[in-house]
Amino acid sequence: MTPATPVTPLAHGRSALDWTLLAALVAMWGSSFMFIKLGVATVPTATLVAARLVLGALILLVVVYARGARLPPMDRAHGRVWGNYLILALLGNCIPFTTITWGQQRVDSALAGILMAVMPLATLLLAHFFVKGEHMTRHRAMGFALGFAGIVVLMGPMAQETLGGATGTLALLSQIAILVGALCYAGNSVLTRILARGDDALVASAAMLLIASIIALPVALVVDQPWRLGPSASSFWAIFWLGVGPTAIATVVYFKLIALAGPTFMSLVNYMSPAVAVFLGVALLGETPGLHAYIALGLILLGIAVSQWRRRT
Repeated sequence: MTPATPVTPLAHGRSALDWTLLAALVAMWGSSFMFIKLGVATVPTATLVAARLVLGALILLVVVYARGARLPPMDRAHGRVWGNYLILALLGNCIPFTTITWGQQRVDSALAGILMAVMPLATLLLAHFFVKGEHMTRHRAMGFALGFAGIVVLMGPMAQETLGGATGTLALLSQIAILVGALCYAGNSVLTRILARGDDALVASAAMLLIASIIALPVALVVDQPWRLGPSASSFWAIFWLGVGPTAIATVVYFKLIALAGPTFMSLVNYMSPAVAVFLGVALLGETPGLHAYIALGLILLGIAVSQWRRRT
């Protein structure tokens, strides 16, 4: 990435550029649930996932080569590197993109955003077992408990509806699928520290998206036969933006923000993105999450705050 240009400092040592990048990241990641909801209206899961991955991979590859960087050679000497990228591509791209997209066929975008908010809390739990020095402190344990309570509040009504027949069961499975996606992202963030430590982050991301595209594209061609589909204009442009914005541009912004302001400042995304998802779902898609969803969102965000309280102080 290019060197940072001089910027004007704001309060607490943060610059205008830091806040601009944070706002852009929140907007792209927080709105992605709305665009997925628009996309799945007329495009099946496999095709949406493949299109998003291929577009994102192409853009990141252009960025990587424009910086003068290169992907690792595909030879025996780098076999272990590409093997690690394969694991991360499956856990960080293929599986969560598929489960979240499939789930949003029956789950509102606002609820999906709330479910995804548990990702940083799940990361804390996994890091406790697999990352040296990342212990489950009292504050982290309290935060995880609050987040878990939020999930129970959010999914409890749907679990009760499963007693009413197949429709309720499918709706609950859809919520669980989105939750699985959040857990995959959490596992991917932990494994990245182990398998890709010291790698150029942007190069690694481009390589993982390339692998994920190679996996997802044949699946979409066989399962959906996308040339037979007739997507609506809103679905087409929603999928196009998912590949360009939340998948490719957001990755570049993510690494730029960490380089400028650090991971602690970047973690503010975890508080803002779910709120953006809920706001857009209600304001633009006419969704009505219900009181239990807002209570769940409050519990999960409070859990994130409590889990980071000691580090922030």
